[in-house]
Amino acid sequence: MSLLKQMLETVLSKGFLRDMALIFVGCLIVSVGFCYFISPYKLVPGGVFGTCIVVHSFFPFMQVGTIALFIQVPLLLLSTFFLGKRLGLQTLIATFATPLMFNAVTALAFDSPEAMQALDPARMFGGRFDMTDDLLVSCVIGGALVGFGTSFIIRGHASSGGTDILAMLAHKYLHLYFSTALIIIDGVIVIAGLFVIGFGFGLDTPVEGNAWRLSLYALITMVIMNRSLAWSISGRRDSKMIYIICEKGAKERLREWILFTLDRTATHVQAKGLYTEKAKDVIIMIVREKEVLLITDEIRKIAPEAFIVVSDSYDVYGERWKPLPENNGLDFK
Repeated sequence: MSLLKQMLETVLSKGFLRDMALIFVGCLIVSVGFCYFISPYKLVPGGVFGTCIVVHSFFPFMQVGTIALFIQVPLLLLSTFFLGKRLGLQTLIATFATPLMFNAVTALAFDSPEAMQALDPARMFGGRFDMTDDLLVSCVIGGALVGFGTSFIIRGHASSGGTDILAMLAHKYLHLYFSTALIIIDGVIVIAGLFVIGFGFGLDTPVEGNAWRLSLYALITMVIMNRSLAWSISGRRDSKMIYIICEKGAKERLREWILFTLDRTATHVQAKGLYTEKAKDVIIMIVREKEVLLITDEIRKIAPEAFIVVSDSYDVYGERWKPLPENNGLDFK
């Protein structure tokens, strides 16, 4: 009874409802990106839906979203049993919502079952949405929408799943680096698209002579998807981390300037020079990108002998920045 009460409280909480809104909006954006700009042109940008586009070439009577369900659900079970990952309710909802929305958005675009099976862009919205002669534009728009939509799903505390799970399995059992395994898996999917869609391998109907070029457009789509996702998640990376390594006397002067002139705070760490064994002070600051030149110029005046390192910070949480995100999901082992 207490477990049921806890589940109801979680499901009805503002955080969970916000997550659901983000997930459904994200799934819709991903579906629009794939259905209207990627799948009708037989682009295979890796991942589960790239695999689905290849499989659809052999089984056109099955919608791409339906094929995705047959792939994503087993992958989700694999991650639970072999990787010991907790199955979040948000991830479970996203796993079913995306393929179902994919089917609904696809059905909306075509006026007949035959057109939907063929995924013929010339028959999409009565031919008013055909971008066959503007494939590069379609790649950019489709990739940007998929990446942007995926960022909504991730912000809703759901996992994108898919080929990431296969890469984790390869990392665990074949001892491959995760990034290497992911590149190999997505590469295999793109190559499969090249052979099946580009050269017609295994198909009964011949393909156009230049269909192999679609794989090059698919690579462009992959890059746009990844960059769009990274930008949507981490933004422009406006924050910078500054390390100031200085002598003890300089630390006091810098402290006065940072606290009372700059009106900021920082972290102080004591260290030693590796060669000289002399005591050093390290001051660590998080600043906006536009403040870097002002701050480094002032450090040069106060402590000209200081050693300064400026680096990107992926994200910053805490006072004066952003609150730590909360996980409002239900986890099932």
